[in-house]
Amino acid sequence: MEKFDYIIIGAGSSGCALAKGLTENATNTVLLLEAGPHADRFWVNTPAGMAKLFFHDVLNWNYYTEPMARLKGRKMYWPRGKLLGGSSSINGMVFIRGHPSDFDTWRDLGNPGWGYQDVLPYFKAMEHFERRSDVWRGQGGPLWISDPVVKEPASYDFIETCRRLGHLETEDMNGEQHDGVGFMQHTIKNGRRHSAYRSFVKPILKRSNLTVRTNAHVQRILFDGKTAVGVEVLLDGELHRILAAREVILSGGSINSPQLLMLSGVGPAAEVTRHDIPLILDLPGVGRNLLDHFCVHTGWRSTPGSSYNANLRGLRKYWEGFKYLMAHKGHLALGSSQVAAFVKSSPEEPYADLQISFRPMTFNYFPDGRMEVEDFPGLGVSIFQLRPNAQGTVTLRSPRATDKAVCTPQCMTDAYDIAAMMSGIKQVRQIMNSEPIKSRVVAEEVPGPDVQSDDEIFRFMEETGNTAQHTAGTCKMGKAPMAVVDERLRVRGIERLRVVDASVMPKLTSGNTSAPAIMIGVKGADMICKDAVPRREF
Repeated sequence: MEKFDYIIIGAGSSGCALAKGLTENATNTVLLLEAGPHADRFWVNTPAGMAKLFFHDVLNWNYYTEPMARLKGRKMYWPRGKLLGGSSSINGMVFIRGHPSDFDTWRDLGNPGWGYQDVLPYFKAMEHFERRSDVWRGQGGPLWISDPVVKEPASYDFIETCRRLGHLETEDMNGEQHDGVGFMQHTIKNGRRHSAYRSFVKPILKRSNLTVRTNAHVQRILFDGKTAVGVEVLLDGELHRILAAREVILSGGSINSPQLLMLSGVGPAAEVTRHDIPLILDLPGVGRNLLDHFCVHTGWRSTPGSSYNANLRGLRKYWEGFKYLMAHKGHLALGSSQVAAFVKSSPEEPYADLQISFRPMTFNYFPDGRMEVEDFPGLGVSIFQLRPNAQGTVTLRSPRATDKAVCTPQCMTDAYDIAAMMSGIKQVRQIMNSEPIKSRVVAEEVPGPDVQSDDEIFRFMEETGNTAQHTAGTCKMGKAPMAVVDERLRVRGIERLRVVDASVMPKLTSGNTSAPAIMIGVKGADMICKDAVPRREF
């Protein structure tokens, strides 16, 4: 039977960073397990390829939520990366740390060491910000952070419009000033996606103390009493048992990590035992506190020179492809959005609770989650609610790891959340009807001029709203009764088992969650190495 010091379950945003950190010590042997395949593929490495990965039947878990009464009975589609790099290999590549107060809130919820000044050194160490290094930003780290290679005139006009309406302009939303409006940054290096895999794992694949196995679907964690001792994993159609001399570390993300805990007998007793799974520990918080950023998309028909829709359709897309193949330049080298405005839904908010994302292109969005570039010039603006009150659940569908978990968010069930989103839609309309961006708008397409009253806006959100697929919180850290891990990311009541991924976030961060998920992996590795539990003899 094989044995490693550390077994990492999941090679996603956190797991890849964790693997690099743990193998810095040459005496540590590390096994990194990924349920999906390798990530070295053209459309994975090409930024614009994200559209081809959104529904990929091999590289994507393709989750759907349960039908939601408050969304007209709709199921929401939740893509999650199923390959080396996880969702960092299929996402929009947006890099936003979050507001400093997000992390101070984590600290104040009983997690010493997680305030912004505590995590800032890890953010700096993990990145190479191509512009500069300063008190807020780092250079020399493995993860490349860049500005858009093409900055469209319409994007500058959107920023100027927000500025005229009283919003501060921020030159670096990952630096001293998060709130305000400015160009986004992306995990793109020289026109290619720089995922957690390409940043943290690919450069160290030859380390003798790192073993990476793909298409390795972990079925359950193995225990000796209340001590994790290894995993049972499906490899090439056969079940294998692999032992961990030091620790088992879950980095499966906010859906798979709680699912695997429950499949292994750790979770709410009623949920575990109803599937005839032997109970190891009644831990009621596992799978609770499911958080995500609810969002809606608006679309505006524009003047032809204001949008690059035409560049991605018809014959022009072949010219864009040629430019990309020759020099990794042009619109195929761009992330999902160009500009973000972090604004308040009301003056009473202590800091921005809405993210407005602008892109000089538009998609047709379908209720099942599909999207395609529209065939007329358009501008897209999306609104995300950053601090939702609504909390959902992840539960088991069956006692088998091959059956997807049951995801039940609670979008549109909280009055505060609804009011914040309605404020966001109204603010977007104010922006798009103000100069200079107004001169680029021909007509409002979505929601459209027939949607004006609060009731009509509410129905629009019911019928079209989705989430940003920024799931978090289902194994939250803290000292509260529903906390799953402590501030060292150790599963409460279990020895030699940790969770290191976005599921440990007690509250969502203000922005896309890839950056903080990677930071959790970097910081998690540092904590595990410092704790260095003694090797177990088998």
